[in-house]
Amino acid sequence: MTAPVLADALGPKAKRRAAAVSVVVAAVFAAVAVVALRRFADRGQLEWDRWRYFFKPQVLEFLWGGLYNTLSLAGRAMAVAVAAGFVLAMLRLARNGLLRWTSATWIEVFRGLPLVLQMFFAYLGLPKLGVDLAPSQAALVGLALYNSAILAEIFRAGILSLDRGQREAALGVGLTEGQAMRHVILPQALRRMIPALVSQLVTLLKDTSLALIVAYDELLRRFQLAAKGVTPSAELQGFILAAGVYIVICFSLSRFARRLEVRQRRRYRAGTIGVAGVEELTAVAPAGPGGAPTV
Repeated sequence: MTAPVLADALGPKAKRRAAAVSVVVAAVFAAVAVVALRRFADRGQLEWDRWRYFFKPQVLEFLWGGLYNTLSLAGRAMAVAVAAGFVLAMLRLARNGLLRWTSATWIEVFRGLPLVLQMFFAYLGLPKLGVDLAPSQAALVGLALYNSAILAEIFRAGILSLDRGQREAALGVGLTEGQAMRHVILPQALRRMIPALVSQLVTLLKDTSLALIVAYDELLRRFQLAAKGVTPSAELQGFILAAGVYIVICFSLSRFARRLEVRQRRRYRAGTIGVAGVEELTAVAPAGPGGAPTV
């Protein structure tokens, strides 16, 4: 287990207060949900005619194609981003100052630019430079560029979370720098990074919905197009159903990441990499003497 990073563990009184606040917040959300459902009912948004269209076999087949496009785009973008991110992390850890500066510049630029802007540039800007991209390719470029910068920091954080003694011990038994990295450092760091990598996959999967702006036929766009076939319009129902699909997929991936993290801790007693957000990454090593975490 690792010590908390941002605050001390809650005591008995704090836990009771947190539980009471959780109950109040849950009650408020339940009340808001009831009011929303009543408003929907008053405006006829809960009528079955607005919903059953999405469950017709031909419409389900159409929507399944959108889900396939979403998962395909997410898989390809993740593969490219992982490869590019690993290279960027290695360059940022290199001894050569020029390589470190180049990698750091790439990471800061593409991590700082909004993903929507990167997709727009790939779809509308690159053709001005003579590079024509299909909507799927433009979405892939935007997702790969943005996530390569995020994953580079995850890789770098995972490597730096290891105790320096690991590298020194490897060099002490006669391994070269490259051999120490391949056979000692990376195997341990990768075990720590797996939960963070899966969490980033969840984020990437949700970000594929932004491909709607470049007219790529992903899941959200397919629901939007299907809703136009309903009279009266059922765009709200389409968005709600699309949200449900995203929630199921992302929740499943999040549970998988959690189970994987627990398994890694129990099997290897490894530290974790806490990802506070896509813009902030914190590497946490196992607690050192006195119980203080190494950051």
